[in-house]
Amino acid sequence: MDMQPPPHITDRLLGSRSRSDSSMTTSSMIRMGVWSVCYFAFYLAQQVAELMAPLLLILGLGWYILPHIVNAITTSAASADPQARDIMNHVAGTLPNHLQIGSHLITPGSLIFDGILLMAIAAIGATVSALAARNM
Repeated sequence: MDMQPPPHITDRLLGSRSRSDSSMTTSSMIRMGVWSVCYFAFYLAQQVAELMAPLLLILGLGWYILPHIVNAITTSAASADPQARDIMNHVAGTLPNHLQIGSHLITPGSLIFDGILLMAIAAIGATVSALAARNM
């Protein structure tokens, strides 16, 4: 019995490739390049969203709660010194309920919504980047 490897293994061992093998290599390299770009883009979006989401959420909640706290302190300080009460009323009156920056209207509710939206984007980015890593 003569033990010889099949022809396709012998060709690969000797370095000769058919035309379809080289095109498979090119297409697999293109496929890996596309999935690498997708992985990079979604992983970057995930990282930015994970960084900004808690900041926006905390800023929005703090901005929403702060006027309520100041008003509670002002009403409880009604029996206090009239000068202190005037200062607290002035501070309570200077807290804005919205900011207009250019054409953007920023409110506490919009910051909270944006924080939650960025958390959703981070979850989607993690899912798609894991899928891209699996397909590479």
